Amino acid sequence: METINNIYEIARASKRRICLSEGEDPRVVEAAIRATRYGLAEVQLIGDAVKIEAQLDRAGGGDGIKVIDPLRSSKTTAYAESYLELRRHKGMTAEVSLETMQTNLGFAAMMVRNGDSDGTIGGAVATTSDTVRAALQIIGKAPDFAVVSSCFLMMLKEPFNRAVAFADCGLIMQPTSEELANIAIATADTFSALTGQTPRIAMLSFSTMGSVKQEAHESIERIRVAVDLVRAHQADLMIDGEIQFDAAIVPEVANKKAPSSQLAGDANIFVFPSLSAGNIGYKIAQRIGGAVALGPILQGLSRPANDLSRGCSAEDVYQMIAVTAAQCLCQS
Repeated sequence: METINNIYEIARASKRRICLSEGEDPRVVEAAIRATRYGLAEVQLIGDAVKIEAQLDRAGGGDGIKVIDPLRSSKTTAYAESYLELRRHKGMTAEVSLETMQTNLGFAAMMVRNGDSDGTIGGAVATTSDTVRAALQIIGKAPDFAVVSSCFLMMLKEPFNRAVAFADCGLIMQPTSEELANIAIATADTFSALTGQTPRIAMLSFSTMGSVKQEAHESIERIRVAVDLVRAHQADLMIDGEIQFDAAIVPEVANKKAPSSQLAGDANIFVFPSLSAGNIGYKIAQRIGGAVALGPILQGLSRPANDLSRGCSAEDVYQMIAVTAAQCLCQS
């Protein structure tokens, strides 16, 4: 768990404000109390103030946690005016704008956009689509990224016993070559920022270096083009593909299947050819392999905003507070 401990240290050093848009959820409250106690962030809980404060009182851990109710906040009206201007060209009305800013997700995202918070987390209750939509429409995409994608930081158990990244497991259904390249570059940035390790990217497939004829499936050509795009855009990144998972992570297999690959069976970033493959892959690693999965970590936004699984635990929320705070430092 060296990697997650490193993330905790980065978070403590960042001293950032992280708003949790589902502040009424018991898992979120428990994580907020713990994160405050251990100094991971200055936590802001968004939601019904009466319900949140009652939970904090019962847990005896409200000190240092700021509770903000969008229905009662003095900033809601100003946020609604900002959102109206931001989305007026899309047909936004004053009524809908105010309604959006009275929701937890909308209010939290606007806090980040306006600099009243440094990062936000949602998704313990809300769907991924709602969480990501709020982040995209309000916080916005970073200018250097063509798409917003996601990755999971996976803490593998023995015999691997190390941190790797899986991408994209949460957002882009069937990425084009350009999107695959963007996912690879964004995940390399995320991985190196959070772990301090040099990215070694494997573009995954059912084929390894031409073992299946290119015309057998269109995904092979998509992957090969994506590799070329990454190399052209960022020549210093170590990337190879198309490659099968075993050849990317087991040196002995790599020696047989891909002896010329610079990864040599030691990849630490795995880019999947589709959302279905990525989502299935990370859940198998988590549920059968016992890997700890941190994420989905959103990439390509102008400021940090992250998603949670609706099946998350308080521990998952706690860890994502640390990840989001660490991202704030890395993006500053």
